[in-house]
Amino acid sequence: MYTSDTQIRVRYAETDQMGYVYHGNYAAYFEVARTESFRRLGIRYKDLEAEGVGMPVGELRARFRRPARYDDLLTVRLLLKQPAEGSRVLFEYEVYNEAQELLTEGHTLMVFVDTTTGRPVPVPASLRARLAPYFSEDEVDSPVLPTPGAVPPDAPAPAAFGK
Repeated sequence: MYTSDTQIRVRYAETDQMGYVYHGNYAAYFEVARTESFRRLGIRYKDLEAEGVGMPVGELRARFRRPARYDDLLTVRLLLKQPAEGSRVLFEYEVYNEAQELLTEGHTLMVFVDTTTGRPVPVPASLRARLAPYFSEDEVDSPVLPTPGAVPPDAPAPAAFGK
């Protein structure tokens, strides 16, 4: 399993009228975590794109447990629990505040595509090689999809969002 933490300070412009981070910003936070995690591995999106490979989002999910607020220093933990398979890779995320409270969980299912045709392509060998050391045989699950029932059915209590 590969994990990587990226810190992001909440800017005022990212909050809504209630003072919470606007939910749409979490997609950008997840992207920053992916980009920085790949950079730490020596993988740059820019290089993949130069090779004609893109990685559009095939699925995005977020579950909000508690709000993040202006000036919070967030830790976005990226978890890659299984290696990229076929033409897809599943990234999972956990967002924590400075008190180490879990605020948000989510995932993105990314698809590798040919930038010219838009058609799926196999995971680039260079990416597979960089990630291989983080996985043993018993960590490999298939297919690369969220586990059914992995998200608990309980919703966050409204009191968790009180001021």
